[in-house]
Amino acid sequence: MGIIDDLISTLETDVKVREIIQGLFYTAVLTRQCGLAATLPKDSLRQEPPLVAMPGYLLNKSPIALAQMAYSDRIPEAAIGMATINSLIAVDEKRCQEINAVKLIAEKGVGKSVVIVGHFPFVSNLKNIISDLRIIERNPCEGDYSEDVSESLIPQAEVLAITGTAITNHSMESLLKMCNPGAYIIILGGTTPLSTVLFDYGANAICGTRVIDHELTIRCISQGATYRQIKGIKQLVMT
Repeated sequence: MGIIDDLISTLETDVKVREIIQGLFYTAVLTRQCGLAATLPKDSLRQEPPLVAMPGYLLNKSPIALAQMAYSDRIPEAAIGMATINSLIAVDEKRCQEINAVKLIAEKGVGKSVVIVGHFPFVSNLKNIISDLRIIERNPCEGDYSEDVSESLIPQAEVLAITGTAITNHSMESLLKMCNPGAYIIILGGTTPLSTVLFDYGANAICGTRVIDHELTIRCISQGATYRQIKGIKQLVMT
């Protein structure tokens, strides 16, 4: 079994699907709670349409059928699946702290070799704190490394932070297999499931998002919000 299999096996799916919203940057699904996942527009636009089967009729699907869309090779479908999974996870907030992933990376990464898979907006700030910092990105910005060099850079990392969207694009397990066994591993971002399942795959810290005002969050996403513009959420770290 893989990560998606194990995540789905933990879900309680006896609940109604109330809403599905796919914005430009983020997708939201409302079941027991509101779950989020990055839509990944750059990756999606490289794929041949149609990118979502039966749009307009997805509310007719069961929660388990929507969650299983996470297996799809079509990124927008997989994003709906991941948002559904996140909407169904029973998050144990007693195991979580309300802190920012950036703070955790900074604390763990000072004086160490740090690799981040995914170019997050906070990267420029971290470069002022961590001298040995490398960014691997599928759509590289200036100064980033392409994913082609993952096999050479990831094993060198003492601290490795991986975007949760690596579950959406089905690269997470291969990335984790490249890790140095002694590395401190962080999974982060709005797509990241706040599930203990990720500890079974080697994660030391899970940095995800909990929606606390779904009406406000959905309104932001439907109007094109990037992650930093989404309101009605809080960031949690589970260790």
